[in-house]
Amino acid sequence: MNLSALFIRRPVTTVLVMIGIVVFGMAAYFRLPVSDLPNVDYPTLTVNASLPGASPETMAAAVATPLEKQFSTIAGIDNMTSTSSLGSTSITIQFTLERDIDGAAQDVQARIARTLRELPTGIIPPSYQKVNPADQPILYYTLSSALMPLSQLDEYGETVLAQRISMVSGVAQVNVFGAQKYAVRVQLDPSALAYRKIGIDEVTTAISSQNVNLPTGILWGPTRAYTVQANGQLTDAAGFRELVVAYRNGAPVRLGDLGRVLDDVQSNKSASWYDNQRAIILAIQRQPGVNTVQVATDVKELVENLRAQIPPSVELDVLYDRSVGIANSVSDVKTTLFITLMLVVLVIFLFLRNASATIIPSLALPISVIGTFAVMYLLDFSLDNLSLMALTLAVGFVVDDAIVMLENIVRHMEMGKDSMTAAYDGSREVGFTILSMTLSLTAVFIPILFLGGIVGRLFHEFAVTIAVAILMSGVVSLTLTPMLCSRFLRPPHEVHHGRMYNVTERGWQHIIAGYARMLHWTMRHRGGAMVFSLVILVSTGALFVLVPKGFIPSEDTGRINATTEAAQGISFDAMVAHQKEIAAIVARDTNIAGFMSSVGGGGGGSSSGNQGRLFIGMKPASERVSADEFIAGMRAKLSRVPGMVVFMQNPPAIQIGGRMSKGLYQFTLQSSELSVLYPTAQQLTDSVRKSRFLQDVSSDLQLGNPQASIEINRSRAASLGVSAQQIEMALYNAYGSRQVSSIYTPNNQYWVVMELLPEYQRDLSALSLLHIRSNNGTLVPLSAVSTVVPTSGPLTINHSGQLPSITISFNLPPGVALGDATAEVERIARAVVPSTVTTAFSGTAQVFKSTQAGLLVLLALAIFVIYVVLGILYESFIHPLTILSGLPFAAFGALLTLLLFGVDLSVYSFVGVILLVGLVKKNAIMMIDFAIEAERKEHLPAAEAIIKACLIRFRPIMMTTMAALFGTLPIALSLGTGAESRRPLGVAVVGGLFFSQFITLFITPVVYTYLDGARAHVTRWMPGRKLQIANRKLQTEGGE
Repeated sequence: MNLSALFIRRPVTTVLVMIGIVVFGMAAYFRLPVSDLPNVDYPTLTVNASLPGASPETMAAAVATPLEKQFSTIAGIDNMTSTSSLGSTSITIQFTLERDIDGAAQDVQARIARTLRELPTGIIPPSYQKVNPADQPILYYTLSSALMPLSQLDEYGETVLAQRISMVSGVAQVNVFGAQKYAVRVQLDPSALAYRKIGIDEVTTAISSQNVNLPTGILWGPTRAYTVQANGQLTDAAGFRELVVAYRNGAPVRLGDLGRVLDDVQSNKSASWYDNQRAIILAIQRQPGVNTVQVATDVKELVENLRAQIPPSVELDVLYDRSVGIANSVSDVKTTLFITLMLVVLVIFLFLRNASATIIPSLALPISVIGTFAVMYLLDFSLDNLSLMALTLAVGFVVDDAIVMLENIVRHMEMGKDSMTAAYDGSREVGFTILSMTLSLTAVFIPILFLGGIVGRLFHEFAVTIAVAILMSGVVSLTLTPMLCSRFLRPPHEVHHGRMYNVTERGWQHIIAGYARMLHWTMRHRGGAMVFSLVILVSTGALFVLVPKGFIPSEDTGRINATTEAAQGISFDAMVAHQKEIAAIVARDTNIAGFMSSVGGGGGGSSSGNQGRLFIGMKPASERVSADEFIAGMRAKLSRVPGMVVFMQNPPAIQIGGRMSKGLYQFTLQSSELSVLYPTAQQLTDSVRKSRFLQDVSSDLQLGNPQASIEINRSRAASLGVSAQQIEMALYNAYGSRQVSSIYTPNNQYWVVMELLPEYQRDLSALSLLHIRSNNGTLVPLSAVSTVVPTSGPLTINHSGQLPSITISFNLPPGVALGDATAEVERIARAVVPSTVTTAFSGTAQVFKSTQAGLLVLLALAIFVIYVVLGILYESFIHPLTILSGLPFAAFGALLTLLLFGVDLSVYSFVGVILLVGLVKKNAIMMIDFAIEAERKEHLPAAEAIIKACLIRFRPIMMTTMAALFGTLPIALSLGTGAESRRPLGVAVVGGLFFSQFITLFITPVVYTYLDGARAHVTRWMPGRKLQIANRKLQTEGGE
């Protein structure tokens, strides 16, 4: 059966089909969205609740625990973590990849509604966002002004920009760093309260009752209706100063008489800087699963439209734009794809040395690639690094089928046949070969489609894209290529070649003759060849153990995150001074384009008062050192700053896990027994910190925060008519910076905050001056019913899966693989952690551990699938083994190359090894097809048949091998944005191809002869065995 005959006879149909593929492919190309990677985000929701002034213990027990219990009943939760700090709780719920995020959001909202009755009074109701808090913002905008007050600048940032940006489709939330939202701040003097015999609770009641904005009704006159409007709403500090709190001796006591009333900001313990100038920073985070480039483009268009509403005195700058790096990365891959196309065409020309003969197989390249775009569009794929890398890799392979077809037709022409006859005969002869090569290469990607988890999501588009391109090339090679050969190729005797052609042809004949001599020598020493194969097989296993194991390589995207940490209990002013010292060192570095620095909580700031953060945007890659070199150099400079520790990291390409940490990798300890958990975590942290396999080791265990514990004398309080609630509320009013009222305006809502004067907030000496109105109307000093005991307590409390947890985070030193680091952590944990404490890696480290075993299963499954496909195609159990005999050589070459070049066996390089499974068998298929045909038609012995097949197919084997090598080489040598991820795959494929494709030229014939002999022996044995069984049966029946 000739699959190509119909298309050779009908050239117009063939051409029109190919034109249709190209037209639809080009139309799809311009509609494909652009992204950095396929959608691999876990559906993640973050629930935030705040109760200003509440301790971490209160937030964990009264807020986090009830919410977690309700959330735990939701289906599809992968993991749930929470962090409770001073006045706030954040719960991150990460669902399985299959869970729909909108349905999960509805479930979360329903559970929040059920829990509201159990939460403390005065809490700001919990709310959720579709965002992973550990994910990196895609855009940073900075607002600064030398003339405008920060509160007014914040108005433009939060009201004009942030509120509108948060409405853009795909935006999860807009974090405001250094928020300075306007507020009226009431700072009470406790001595003035005591002198006038006014309880602090009375001040709270007066403010809330005299600043109101209530409905006042309608006056219905005989002919006209009037809206009743009262001026109960106060709008600024001047109005609040005149507010009457009480009367003493017949005279009003106004709020201004009891302290200071200021036009201030809501949080005066938060600050951000942009290039050392006070600024408001807007950090835009996207929802999981949306297209980064599209969201960033929509946000930038909106901001440009809103820029007209911002005064000229406000400088609005872009600190960082993730979409620019993505566009550069995709552009670099497109350039690599173009270079690969040119190299493969050059390889074809160097072998064929004929323009028309080069053009015919080269047409398979653009048609296969462009046709794949149409299928990508139908499957909702995007133009990202992996899909484009799949097409780049495919360029080296899709031309193989066309080369095999063309070379065989030319061979028939050299026999003296005309172009049409040669096209019919040559296409019929290799049609099955091309079909086998195409289907078996495509089959290697089938197991990837069934791979679960984040790795399966990551490489699903990659597998489908490259498989479609290969299938497209098979179609082109069986249709267009033979048709063009029948019309445009001229028989060799009609072509007059120049001197250069004749010289190269003689050189080629010498190469073939040399190969024939080496092949005959190998066939005479088949035993030695098999011993060599066995040595390679054993060495492959040893190399797999020796090669460092990694997960997903870090990419240099021009952004650096840093977390600064000072001593627990540090004051805000001291923290600002330390942060400025760090920022001054960063500002002097010539590699950075800009940076922001932030301290304090709220608006996306750090949750701990002793922590700050920096975000550094770097110059273009050509103008600076690499991100890792920058971090190494900056780490040494910043380590000299006393009182501060700085943890710097190059953010990962894929964020896994919802817990923010100071390192890229996490190890979590859990236990319900805090008395065991805390000392164990501290001991493990100290032990791990000494290891040379880890750096930047830290934990979220912070128990040394200074506390002033108020011990209530309940009997004394009861006798004086004062309740514990009144005492704690008085403390909250004094030291909690509590919101006691609200100011409503047409565009926004502002707080009225109450506290003591700053000089009375430095310690609890004012306790004796604070009074509470008792049940019998007398004033009771707080010092009469309570005493102060200095203690220490936690700065944050963390839960994982509802249990108290401590997370140790770490980074990798240069030259250390993730596999070695995780093994080291496990080794130390076994020696330190008791059985009552459970341990597990979390985030990226957890997925890495679970992925390792899965990848080995994937490799075995890929080999099995190809064996099944080849067995079906050849109707043989033996021939697939011969074809797959080159796999150990490919794996050996790939692993050895990775080891020599210091590249980890990451997910990308492992996929390269799996890809080699489909590539290395091409040589064997071309040899074995011809050998089988020679045995059947010419009745040659197996050894002679395979030698003849090797010599006849040597030219197409070398052409396809060189095309595949040069097609993969640009990826192995790639530079630019995102090259760190592409390079391991290219290195593995190039190393495996280079070693295996040449070795198999000699080993495959040897294996073929051995297995053919074994097949013949089994065939002879089987009929004889049947005859023996039949004779025994006859003898048994005769005996009866």
